[in-house]
Amino acid sequence: GINAEYGGPNPGHIYNNLFSFHIFFFTTKPRMSTDPTTASAAFFGLAGSSSALVFACLGAAYGTARAGVGVASMGVSRPDLVMRSIIPVVMAGVIGIYGLIIAVIIAVTVTAQGYTPFRGFAALGGGLSVGLAGLAAGMSIGIVGDTGVRCVAQQPKLFVGMILILIFAEALALYGLIVALILSVK
Repeated sequence: GINAEYGGPNPGHIYNNLFSFHIFFFTTKPRMSTDPTTASAAFFGLAGSSSALVFACLGAAYGTARAGVGVASMGVSRPDLVMRSIIPVVMAGVIGIYGLIIAVIIAVTVTAQGYTPFRGFAALGGGLSVGLAGLAAGMSIGIVGDTGVRCVAQQPKLFVGMILILIFAEALALYGLIVALILSVK
């Protein structure tokens, strides 16, 4: 059962402890504070939301522009490969979506009541993690995409290698997204 003294599981038999742990941690709702949200807590939370979107979109814009220049340049000599070479542009655009997802998740959690400074700092950390990881991934995708599609125009066997490098560059943004999801639910 539940220990009334501190609200946690009672010591006892191991099965009783496991069952009590499950009941305590998976069926109780977190207690929401009715204290008003401080201005600094809301500021840090909303700054995290803004930084997630701004930095991720900067990375997506740079990656899209840089890879798009490579596609346009390559399309002059090999127009038959243009649609195949759009992949870096699409991958760069997806990074902006990562930032949008985290920005919305953070923004809807900032409330007038019960938003603590800890949650504000966690939201700022989450927003910065997805935003700056997206910026780095977008720059990487843009550089690799630009050079990669030009090289594929000259040697089509390089296509698979270019895609693998782009996947590893996109993984950088996914790492930031995972950390931001963990921090935004704290």
